[in-house]
Amino acid sequence: MISRIWHGWTTLGNADAYDAIVRGEVIPGIEAMKIAGFRHTDLLRRELDEKVEFLTIMWFDDLDAVRAFKGENYIVAHVLARARAVPSRFDSHSAHYEVIDRRKQVET
Repeated sequence: MISRIWHGWTTLGNADAYDAIVRGEVIPGIEAMKIAGFRHTDLLRRELDEKVEFLTIMWFDDLDAVRAFKGENYIVAHVLARARAVPSRFDSHSAHYEVIDRRKQVET
């Protein structure tokens, strides 16, 4: 499994607008692509002093699935033009990690 990780930061005033774009357009657009080997997206939000950090974690079966999403230059971040205007800064590239151990907790 591959975890694709990306960060973006907004001002406090733009955080809700960015959140709405990502959850209303970006993630549904990716899901609509029906990429074989794409599992799901986690969107995390953290308020800091004067900004808000967003962390996106996308889960893929393997790098071939990531390439099906972004092509051979798959490290380039996936940021829609409309979404680029809202963050104060964002990663231009995504990081990819091989998931080497993922454990489910046993329910008692």
